[in-house]
Amino acid sequence: MQTEKLERMKLYKDLHVQVFLNKFISGEISELQPTFDPKFGYRYAEVEAILGGSSKVEDFLNKLYETKVIKRKLYDKILYCPNCGSQNISTHYCCPYCKSFNIKKGSLIEHVKCGYMDVEEDFRKGKKLVCPKCREELKKPDVDHRKAGIWCTCKDCGKSFDIPVIKHFCRDCQAGFTFEDVEIRDVYTYTLNEEVKGEITAGWIFVAPIKEFLIESGFVVEAPAFLKGKSGANHMFDISAYKKGNARKVTVMDVATATEDAVSEQPVIALFAKIYDVAPDSAILIAIPKLGDNAKKMADLYNIKVIEGKNAKGITNALKEKLF
Repeated sequence: MQTEKLERMKLYKDLHVQVFLNKFISGEISELQPTFDPKFGYRYAEVEAILGGSSKVEDFLNKLYETKVIKRKLYDKILYCPNCGSQNISTHYCCPYCKSFNIKKGSLIEHVKCGYMDVEEDFRKGKKLVCPKCREELKKPDVDHRKAGIWCTCKDCGKSFDIPVIKHFCRDCQAGFTFEDVEIRDVYTYTLNEEVKGEITAGWIFVAPIKEFLIESGFVVEAPAFLKGKSGANHMFDISAYKKGNARKVTVMDVATATEDAVSEQPVIALFAKIYDVAPDSAILIAIPKLGDNAKKMADLYNIKVIEGKNAKGITNALKEKLF
């Protein structure tokens, strides 16, 4: 269990993982569903956009599933050609005698009163059903007549049968193969695992996009950052940053996530205790999705700037106003 958590902590630091999980946290995705492309098979377009292609999508999702970051549910089973690996497969129902797939499928009908049974087309007289044996018209399904099964006829050899042989055909390489040779893989939908949502929303998924934004804006950034205070103790901040060539005026930031509707006073108190010892030039508390009213009053008293937001984009936009 502890090993899984450590693996998750490593994954949360990956920018691709952070962008992906942020889509769940922000509500952009509630369930990741595949879409079927006739040429490429099932695809996860949102993940491909994050990773920049399709080659690493399966490994990416498997890692998140194996560490219990996301949950999955069976969506479909896909057939792969054993010859070329294509998913562009058709199914042929074949004659068990000559193996041709040029067959005609029909229904067997039984006239309940006289017991006569034959294929539906032999009962069909225009729009009516008439028993070929006793000439009585059949009007009420499941009362005077019933379907007694399926009957197939091969148009090549002329033989009839009830159960066809199933074969597969690859539309890409034209290979034919049976169930014995086909490769079958599961296709899933994915949802966020609510049991680890607290870990995810604890700030991990927001640090990397904030760091990236600050670096692009000309800041020197450390995340996490360890700064020594006047007491000699080292204090950890989620982010520290200073503008290049700006006499190293340091801004420290912590990220706090609400367990209910709003972030409480506790993260404000914790940040103040650290900045009281470290004495940075400025301090910012990033509250997700927002800071409670009492906590805001306390932050103002302690001269802590506050940024609120539900997603990384909203937070970086708010940072622009605070830093520039």
